[in-house]
Amino acid sequence: MRSHRSRPTGFIAPCLPSAAERPPAEPGWIHEIKHRGHRVMARRSSAGVRLFTRNGLDWSERYPAITIAVGLLRCRSCLIDGQAVACDEDGLPRRRENVVLFALDLLGLDGWDLRREPIETRKSLLAKLLEHAKSALRLSEDVAEAGDVAFRYACELGLDGIVSKRLGSSYRSGRSRDWLMTKARRPGWALSGDVLAENTAILQMCDELGFRAEDGIEHDAGCSPH
Repeated sequence: MRSHRSRPTGFIAPCLPSAAERPPAEPGWIHEIKHRGHRVMARRSSAGVRLFTRNGLDWSERYPAITIAVGLLRCRSCLIDGQAVACDEDGLPRRRENVVLFALDLLGLDGWDLRREPIETRKSLLAKLLEHAKSALRLSEDVAEAGDVAFRYACELGLDGIVSKRLGSSYRSGRSRDWLMTKARRPGWALSGDVLAENTAILQMCDELGFRAEDGIEHDAGCSPH
């Protein structure tokens, strides 16, 4: 008989994006970069800080810098949905001290269950919570562009794609159509330095990938969500 590992008490499974062929074209969505890494639910309570994988495994000791950073946040308790991403030059989680948590969503704060609040409220509270956070804990910022433009940026920078989140949506564990993931296929589209410099999320990506935003980026191949 196959044994089943029990999940920790109070564990909340993450919201999982549904695959999409192209980003939503209509208004009413926010768009974030899809980070390559491990999904982590960071929970802080009176008992301390724990980092859980999407399947409920305790990875608190695997990522000590993230655990410490969550413990230093200016709150009594919180539950953060994030993606643990390596920041070494190869982009792989080889050195644990270089892994940071990109915070995607805030499910709870100081005893307040935020899952029924709209995404824009949760992201606003999350941004405020992380204002003084250590470098191992960063906000996954919105790309201030339409979905197709945000997708082109992600392609151009050689990233995995984008995740689009429906404004006004609540947080639901499991697969959701309120979160849509559009994966990049191949790099392309020329981006000017002026366009790059106006987007904090893009500047952050450029910095991590070693590009200078003022130079712009250009490739011969095309990148299309089609």
